[in-house]
Amino acid sequence: MIDVWNIRKDFPCLHQSIHEHRYIYLDSAATTHKPQSVIDAMTRFYAESYGTVHRAIYHLAAQATSHYETARESVRKFLGAKHREEIIFVKGTTEGINLVAHSFGKAYIKPSDEIIISETEHHANIVPWQLLCQERGAVLRVVPVDDRGDLILEQYEKLLSEKTRLVSIAHIANATGATHPVEEIIQMAHAKGAFVLLDAAQSAAHTPLDVSSLDVDFLVFSGHKALGPTGIGVLYGKKHLLDEMPPYQTGGDMIDTVRFDKTSFQPPPLRFEAGTPNIAGVIGLGAAISYIEQIGREKIRAYEELLTEHACRRLESIPGVRLIGMPRHRAPIISFVCKDAHPLDVGTLLDLKGVSMRTGHHCAQPTMARFGVSSTIRLSLAVYNTIEEIDLMSAALEETLLLLRGV
Repeated sequence: MIDVWNIRKDFPCLHQSIHEHRYIYLDSAATTHKPQSVIDAMTRFYAESYGTVHRAIYHLAAQATSHYETARESVRKFLGAKHREEIIFVKGTTEGINLVAHSFGKAYIKPSDEIIISETEHHANIVPWQLLCQERGAVLRVVPVDDRGDLILEQYEKLLSEKTRLVSIAHIANATGATHPVEEIIQMAHAKGAFVLLDAAQSAAHTPLDVSSLDVDFLVFSGHKALGPTGIGVLYGKKHLLDEMPPYQTGGDMIDTVRFDKTSFQPPPLRFEAGTPNIAGVIGLGAAISYIEQIGREKIRAYEELLTEHACRRLESIPGVRLIGMPRHRAPIISFVCKDAHPLDVGTLLDLKGVSMRTGHHCAQPTMARFGVSSTIRLSLAVYNTIEEIDLMSAALEETLLLLRGV
């Protein structure tokens, strides 16, 4: 078992008061706080070794390039990728999905091809495929979920066909916490000759991932949801697919030669990293991965499962609270509504008690429609949360609901 109190010492932002109350942060599905090691790594880069990458021979530029590529290797190991060239740095999950939609779409999607997503995807894993289908004359198919929030695999199997070109699915649904059986999903898609993109935004920091054993074709995640900085993320893609894909953006560093009659491009990953990259963000992401690996993702998953089970029990014990989705395998994400209380009102009053939780549709409006609500309150946990915080949140929620009901 991990020593959570020792871990909490590493997160400076957690040690403050909000509205004269102890700060209880329960919104890590939106973004995680950063350990001091990540902050220090980025500060050291700016203060001591700042330089551009891949472009100059002088000492600090060479040092910056070394740090940048060392972080790429850390990501490769973190994901279990076979080749360093399969790791592309992007702004985040959203840009990673859009890159695949643009570049893979141009190379592989033809009229009447079909793309499959699920009913509980984040908007970033819906809209790019809608636009691609409109542009290429392809068809978007949607796998429904049951009342628990679990994917209906029988319906998925029926949707799969020889026309299916791509399946793009979240490993963990951001609004319900449902963990999808991605191994089976990938195997079933490959059996029909389809490719698979896995949105790991909600899983990268919480559970071990191995793209080689999964045999997934693409995987994306965001650094800021994995204890790293904002503005940096990762796209993993199988080398042979990336080799066939045209650039997403053009500019500096991604070219081989430029002439007015013709331009040739670098091979991946540089082909997809146009312009001066977020060097400090990459270095911060490398530090975040080192921090996660130091604790151990299996230990993190086991600890967060205990927290999640406790939070579900506490919420279910509060009169008028209804959980939205009861998946068989839940990640540390719980959405709920409260009888006779609007989520925005609940969230506002909880903030006054120092409790931070997300309210709204969580960029998942089709999920809200599936469960017959317009918005929810979402509690999401990370390795730095404690049982005590969950108990304090529960007490604050009970007081809030009594106040709103005029009891």
